[in-house]
Amino acid sequence: MFETLQAQPSDKILALMKAFREDPRPEKIDLGVGVYKNAKGQTPIMRAVKTAEKQLWESQDTKSYVGLVGDPAFADAMISLILGDAVARETVAAAATPGGTGAVRQCLEMAKMANPKLRVFVSDPTWPNHLSIMKFMGIEVVPYRYFDNETRGVDFDGMLADIKQAGKGDIVLLHGCCHNPTGANLNLTEWQIVADTLNATGATPMIDIAYQGFGDGLEEDAAGTRLIASSVPETLIAASCSKNFGVYRERTGLAMAVSQDSSAKALNQDTLAFLNRQNYSFPPDHGARVVTMVLTDPALRADWEAELEDVRRGMLKLREQLAGELQRASGSDRFGFLAQHRGMFSRLGASADLVEKLRAEHGIYMIGDSRMNIAGLNEKTVPILADAIVKSGI
Repeated sequence: MFETLQAQPSDKILALMKAFREDPRPEKIDLGVGVYKNAKGQTPIMRAVKTAEKQLWESQDTKSYVGLVGDPAFADAMISLILGDAVARETVAAAATPGGTGAVRQCLEMAKMANPKLRVFVSDPTWPNHLSIMKFMGIEVVPYRYFDNETRGVDFDGMLADIKQAGKGDIVLLHGCCHNPTGANLNLTEWQIVADTLNATGATPMIDIAYQGFGDGLEEDAAGTRLIASSVPETLIAASCSKNFGVYRERTGLAMAVSQDSSAKALNQDTLAFLNRQNYSFPPDHGARVVTMVLTDPALRADWEAELEDVRRGMLKLREQLAGELQRASGSDRFGFLAQHRGMFSRLGASADLVEKLRAEHGIYMIGDSRMNIAGLNEKTVPILADAIVKSGI
């Protein structure tokens, strides 16, 4: 029967990783893979995570199942981190998932159960796996304008005009902070206008928040999500712990369904539990338990927040350095947007041909749409990248 299977399109990021590994040039720079790296090119285990894991190893006395939606303490800790006191806890149904990707999938599954003819309005561009998952699920995707290639900022007028076409039964997918792949974000005034638009159209927001703490700070990065969740009747949220806790391989995420009508929570919770059972039964627990320990232990949390703040400031410093080096090399301030973007990524707005030129002539690897991982840089490689960008005619 398997002779009927068709070859699937290759993952561009994985292909880029392979090409980078095979490149013999010692001065090559990897800006493609979406993983945080420190100045030494390592993805370290955070101090608080390491301590929590040691404590867990010493105290844990069973590896039995926890529950279909995971440990309630994990949900409570993450809901508090992301939503604060913006909504009442009794309005939020939640289920632990295998990473943020699992949370995205479960939110979309829940939405499709509610509306089999679901349409999802998605920013252009967005994280490629959003599109891949929805295509596989047979969900209609409607792109909305988001990134302005001229200003390298948000095309908010275009975005607003497009999401006004969404209606009741539709989902509008939003990035909570640190937009992937562009790094260009909405401000709070724009978030409020989006909330007002959703209320006017009846469309339901779904927020993917994968980089809280990487942009302007833990509270600041959650502000848009909190505003939406407290302003509209229903909100879906897919959260990831991979980046801000550095637990990539532990696959730790949370799917949330917020309803202003608290009587809806029981049905929403049962639905999330049902979906977990159909997809993988019980979600992984190790990463979730470690995250819970870090968030609920004052000393561990203080250490985690301090290290996360160092990470955030380090990326901002690299952004400012790169913008300054590009101004020096080009004699122009046209790259000033790099210092304004937030998170791990920025999109240069360069053509695929120029991105290929960077790779071929300078050994600089980034995604073909010119998304680059700022965390792949260090103080020594920033000037090299700046000179290469200018010499390549970007």
